Amino acid sequence: MKTEENMLTYQQAIDVILQAVQPLPPVETALPDALGMVLAESVEACWDLPPADNSAMDGYAFAFAGQREGDELAVAGFVPAGASFAGRLSQKEAVKIMTGAPLPPECDTVMPVEDTALEGNRIRLTRSPQKGQHVRSRGEEFGRGEPLLGPGCPVYSGEMGLLAAGGITALKVHPTPRVALLSTGDELVELGSAPGPGQIVNSNFHLLAARLQESGCRVVPLGIARDNPQDLSARIAKGLEADMLISTGGVSVGDRDYVQEILLEHGFELGFWRVGIKPGKPVLFGTARGTTVFGLPGNPAASAATFELFVRPALRRLAGHRDPLPPRLRVTLTADISGGEKRQRFLWGTLQEREGRYLFTPSPRQGSGQNRSIQGAQALLPVPGDSPEIIAGTEMEVLLLRLPPGGA
Repeated sequence: MKTEENMLTYQQAIDVILQAVQPLPPVETALPDALGMVLAESVEACWDLPPADNSAMDGYAFAFAGQREGDELAVAGFVPAGASFAGRLSQKEAVKIMTGAPLPPECDTVMPVEDTALEGNRIRLTRSPQKGQHVRSRGEEFGRGEPLLGPGCPVYSGEMGLLAAGGITALKVHPTPRVALLSTGDELVELGSAPGPGQIVNSNFHLLAARLQESGCRVVPLGIARDNPQDLSARIAKGLEADMLISTGGVSVGDRDYVQEILLEHGFELGFWRVGIKPGKPVLFGTARGTTVFGLPGNPAASAATFELFVRPALRRLAGHRDPLPPRLRVTLTADISGGEKRQRFLWGTLQEREGRYLFTPSPRQGSGQNRSIQGAQALLPVPGDSPEIIAGTEMEVLLLRLPPGGA
């Protein structure tokens, strides 16, 4: 058993996780079903875009021949979007053309409607054009066979549009992780049941299930395992059918903390148990039957903190993200931070943007058993162990959990 002195640090624990967890094997999926997933291979365009030189404006297309303001051209036809011009044009002729319509082969310049005057069947240029103006060239966005996106790129709305424009109907992605969520403890009751003496509602399940869904995961609820080995073993066996199993409670050193013991019976290979942080010291990580396993503390704020610090990077690794760690943001403290703690602390807090810089305000309640520690929090502030008092106005880095107000 690790002592307080030789427990893993936060960074050492992260290194263990990222070495042990690998992306889920790729699957092929239709483009509309790939939202939020991560590409497993490079994707190339099926054709040129635009497929032909076309007009960027509603106006008149013609062959540039040194025309200047005041020159006149005969209007020889009309090209709407989705059509093409069948005739041939001389240098003294133009066609009326709509945005996106392909240019006739002889044309290389477009004059916007507002820069012309229509006089019968002729236009007079009211300003001098430049050769090639308002023309989108064939393949200027991408060419056939050109890589559009590479492996490790998440597919969000912008990527959806790009891939659809390139003719991609199906692609290989890392699948969305299936995460089994298990709560443990005789003291827990389901939401909707009135707690009896010594009992509490299983709020951890709802917090973690919501965070998993926000992270794009599919949640497999396993309910509440009572503090007996048989019940716990059956639920763990079910949970090991998922890509990840998360349990809460039962990972400390109490008389009924059976989680690690039962996991070992199911082939559990220990990555680490206990990390030198606050909150969340009694956190368990390893693998069993090819499934990533986390045992989180039962206290709500400790459970939430260890999820953000350890579980979420592992989930992002499973999902194929290139950088699974939370982004860091430079902030200015709005309040003093007390010193004297031996373990590295992670403090919940909120962010405000003011005059081009971000301010971090620690939550007034930081207890590991406090649900109020988590509500509204947008970042975690790492405070080194044995740190002296840190005064307001100091610049530090936080781990960003959510965008600050106005950043969406």
